[in-house]
Amino acid sequence: MRTAELSRKTGETQIFLALNLDDETTIDIQTGVPFFDHMLHLFAKHGRFGLIVKAEGDIEVDAHHTVEDIGIVLGQCLKDALGDKSQIVRYGTQFVPMDEALGQVSIDLSGRSYLVFDANFSNPKLGLFDTELVLEFFQAVTFNAEMNCHVKVLYGTNTHHKIEALFKAFGCALREAVTIDTSINGVNSTKGSLL
Repeated sequence: MRTAELSRKTGETQIFLALNLDDETTIDIQTGVPFFDHMLHLFAKHGRFGLIVKAEGDIEVDAHHTVEDIGIVLGQCLKDALGDKSQIVRYGTQFVPMDEALGQVSIDLSGRSYLVFDANFSNPKLGLFDTELVLEFFQAVTFNAEMNCHVKVLYGTNTHHKIEALFKAFGCALREAVTIDTSINGVNSTKGSLL
């Protein structure tokens, strides 16, 4: 199975994260930020990933450090779990509706870090979660996983729905990209490498 786990401790956060790309049996998320717990659970469930996240952070300041650091660790675990990326499909694109909102995420597990983020949220806060942290999370994951990730809200009015559509689309697109296709010889690249 393609798995990875990592602990990361700084003066601001303490994170443990375990990722399993091939077994969705265990999803256990405790970040101290309830809305973010909900989004990570949706990501894991719709991506069909096993995901354990245990985080302690300075959320009395705000949730920024916790959300960003979880993104960093998730990206690092994703990179580790994929290994040499042999026989993965590599690309994934998914559109996910959530009531009136439609989100799109496109991924290339290319080994090159690049994020395009096109989403605006009218509500600045959902519970303890600052909505500007959606960008921070995707940026942290993208750069640490070394992937291209294009994230877009095509339309919608409800901030919760727009963010939920993005996290679900992220899980679905990543599931597509990490899928093993035994008809691929080595890695899906003319260069012969996705590192």
